[in-house]
Amino acid sequence: MSSDAESKYSIVDLFAGAGGLSCGFLQTGRFYIQAAFENNPNAQKTYKRNHGNAEVYNDVSDALSDEIKAKLGQVNVVIGGPPCQGFSNANRQKNHAISLNNSLVKKFVQTVLHLSPMAFVMENVSMLQSDIHRFYVDETDMETIEKYSIKTSFSEIPLLDAEFMFPDVDDIAKSMTRISNYLWNENDYLSLNVVFKTRNSKKLCVSLTKHKKRLLALAKNLIASLDENDPVLRHDHAAGIAIQGAIFSAAETNEAAEDLCKAIMPAIMLQRMFSKAKEILDNRIKVDRYSTENGLAAHVTSMAVIDYVKSILEASSTGYSINSGVLSAADFGAPQKRMRFVLIGIKKSICEDVELPTGAFSEANYRTVKNAIGDLEEIKAATEVSGQGVQLPPAPKDISELGQLLRDSQNLCNHISTATTSEALERFKAIPQGGNFHSLPPELKTTYSDTDRTQKTIYLRLKYDEPSGTVVNVRKSMWIHPVKHRALSIREAARLQTFPDSFIFCGTKDSQYQQVGNAVPPMLAQAIAEHLCGYLDCGANSNVSEESLLRRHMADTHPNGQCRPL
Repeated sequence: MSSDAESKYSIVDLFAGAGGLSCGFLQTGRFYIQAAFENNPNAQKTYKRNHGNAEVYNDVSDALSDEIKAKLGQVNVVIGGPPCQGFSNANRQKNHAISLNNSLVKKFVQTVLHLSPMAFVMENVSMLQSDIHRFYVDETDMETIEKYSIKTSFSEIPLLDAEFMFPDVDDIAKSMTRISNYLWNENDYLSLNVVFKTRNSKKLCVSLTKHKKRLLALAKNLIASLDENDPVLRHDHAAGIAIQGAIFSAAETNEAAEDLCKAIMPAIMLQRMFSKAKEILDNRIKVDRYSTENGLAAHVTSMAVIDYVKSILEASSTGYSINSGVLSAADFGAPQKRMRFVLIGIKKSICEDVELPTGAFSEANYRTVKNAIGDLEEIKAATEVSGQGVQLPPAPKDISELGQLLRDSQNLCNHISTATTSEALERFKAIPQGGNFHSLPPELKTTYSDTDRTQKTIYLRLKYDEPSGTVVNVRKSMWIHPVKHRALSIREAARLQTFPDSFIFCGTKDSQYQQVGNAVPPMLAQAIAEHLCGYLDCGANSNVSEESLLRRHMADTHPNGQCRPL
């Protein structure tokens, strides 16, 4: 399609976060935001600040209302990254059987069906394409599974290990009334769970002191509830005695810490079982049977997340051609090896086959950390959030092409990092580029109870001459600047994500770090958007979906708007 002026397409951004996807789509000059949906208050503030005219709704469920649908009118493209853990990840948390985020993937699919856009883009964690990333089937899914012929299989939810079993424990798991009688207050459980996970005497004393008031009240109740004929209450009583003894004697050795953890373990394991069993009942998970041969387990039906999404949206009644795969942000010019699952759907009336975009970069010419943040090296990072930025000095002569691209403002905001303690400074100085917590000598690993299991991304010092790994909340992981003995700043993390300097993050320091880590790199989003335009333009040129074209705004000439071969 060639024209003196090209049309703009409307987008609705679901689970918009700070707006990384929207930012990339807008950078093409071919899209405008019709609405966004995001429930995190700080992310909302960031989105509104950077996309001022966009209407932002708090609850994504509103997108399913007829009132909002009428208000939006015809939507051209729905985009979004619904949070999704799936039970394969949720089980690792041990005290939760089901991730509440699972329903959000379903809402994304429901919104596409409800708004019926010309196209949609869903991005997520790379493992979403895996068959092991699954949903437990609930009673409300049965009609959908039958309608769209979604493939299912049998799965098992482990509830309680064999060593903690007792007669008729499965009857408790089936009864909401009995579960409620045994289940502790959530904050009581969380306080004791912090103690339970502690194997270091120093940290145990800190935990016991911090939660002393709540733990003593819990211990008193547990001790008073003793019933020798009830195995649950016997374990609760023993836990209460152990908690009380540890607080009054002050556990000062690792052996004492271990003894306390062993004493409260049965009660903790039972609370985790009650919590999981309650989730199964609350979420109306379809349980085929409970087994007690090798511990307590619920036998359920599950479906792969990717099968659920594709079966519904590729159905003949739905009418989308779909392709999906994992894209590396580094292939599209980001200085970061971030792997993201991307699923693109386009109405079959526009095209029968959809291809994924192909990046122009490879290992030989990947952009590096230095390309992204090298020009900020000598600019002092603040340690407190403020509404003020700092005036950028002139760019160095050797600034990279990427640095020039991202340096689109003379005022540098969000160049804020965590204050460096004396202990952290010692560690920073001992870690070389590319090194991490495991690079430290033993005497500098003292605050971690299990040093061998500490992740390799903790205390990671970035290498200037390579792309970074996946940017997460780098404050929690304590990522270190390649050459400065300090934590990476919010702005530096945002540069690695390819947010331009004019994009300003709002909220608390930790919230800003989290918003950056959760975002889709705008440079990747822009590549996806430009690729999508090739299909949409061809559809428009073929007079497809005339109603959907009535709401498009006219824009300045875009040099890359030619149809791609389909």
